[in-house]
Amino acid sequence: MNRKTSRPNLDWLKRYYISRALFSALWVALALALGKAHPALGLGLIILYPAWDSLANYVDAQQSGGFRSNPTQMINVLVSAIVTLAIAVAATRNFHAVIAVVGVWATLAGILQLSTAARRWRSAVAQWPMILSGAQSALAGLFFIAKAIDPAFRPSVADVAPYAAFGAFYFAVAAFMLLRRSAVPHRAANDAESRHA
Repeated sequence: MNRKTSRPNLDWLKRYYISRALFSALWVALALALGKAHPALGLGLIILYPAWDSLANYVDAQQSGGFRSNPTQMINVLVSAIVTLAIAVAATRNFHAVIAVVGVWATLAGILQLSTAARRWRSAVAQWPMILSGAQSALAGLFFIAKAIDPAFRPSVADVAPYAAFGAFYFAVAAFMLLRRSAVPHRAANDAESRHA
């Protein structure tokens, strides 16, 4: 394996984390503003979320050395794609089944995200928010599964919104850490130029 190609590009990670934070924030806003009042739209949003996760992990893996260098993301791409279809099938039964599938996905995706961040720990900064995000996702998935089997629970897309909101927060923190790191060399270079002026 070529170690250089498997090393994540920090400029890419910065753009990646920003895009994921913005998408999740927009998703939450739509889920809370429209999803609960319009069940069909809410279902569409829930189907969209793992589909986006699959695409995002695919692009990130390709930008970071390919699937051979990023096996956890390869699995995540497949899992999220399968879950996208599974949610559409579960929707023919009831929303409890949808939330159960979301719970399984959140648990698996969280474990895979945590594993990806742990693997990148030595080669990229801003990975501790991703580790926390993965761990919280796995726990949230178990919570969704428990709620899905509760007959008194009346689920809607709004119940998934806090999960997505925490995801947006962690991606935003990671992006901020990378932005701050990239600003340090520029400040150092400007200071050096000022001293030699």
